[in-house]
Amino acid sequence: MSLKKSIFIIIVILLIDQISKIYIKTHFALHESVDVFSWFKIYFIENDGMAWGTKISDFTSLISDRSAKVALTLFRVFAIFGIGYWLYDATKKRSSKILIVAIALIFAGALGNIIDSVFYGVLFDHSFNQVATFLPETGGYDTLLHGRVVDMLYFPLIEIDLPHWLPVYGGKRFNFFEPVFNIADVAISTGFIMLIVFNKKAFSKAEA
Repeated sequence: MSLKKSIFIIIVILLIDQISKIYIKTHFALHESVDVFSWFKIYFIENDGMAWGTKISDFTSLISDRSAKVALTLFRVFAIFGIGYWLYDATKKRSSKILIVAIALIFAGALGNIIDSVFYGVLFDHSFNQVATFLPETGGYDTLLHGRVVDMLYFPLIEIDLPHWLPVYGGKRFNFFEPVFNIADVAISTGFIMLIVFNKKAFSKAEA
């Protein structure tokens, strides 16, 4: 598979990811939701940290949330160069199509979320109790590198109240699947799943 084809995959995913995020950001207030099906909702949240909203400060108090945010964003920027080189090297060596597609998906997803983290703070105003404006005259909701990732895909497949007799969790609401994510997250997850499920094919030498 050629580098041009892998770049095409990246561009398509980036366009879908960013168009969906910009639409949500400019049409929904934070925590606003729309039911598409009983098991699928468009639910707007913003992620200020790592996967599932985790923050570095959740593990250590030695670094502030804002400093941790900059460190995480810069790490992602450096990581994307490594993934980009991996993709270039895989196409140059004529690696398997599965491997190249998987790397392209991971690259596109990672880049999509990096765009949010780096630029969204200066491109939009805040979404608290209002619909955000693109390029507001008063400036964005934060500075460069302090943007929050836009998530909107929510699949509450199962929502039940757990019986009171259960230890620890008795009487609590149980949701499956609870995390809210975006197209970039789907691309990254799909790429990693491909590498795991098709491991032998992915890392075998492609036939000429």
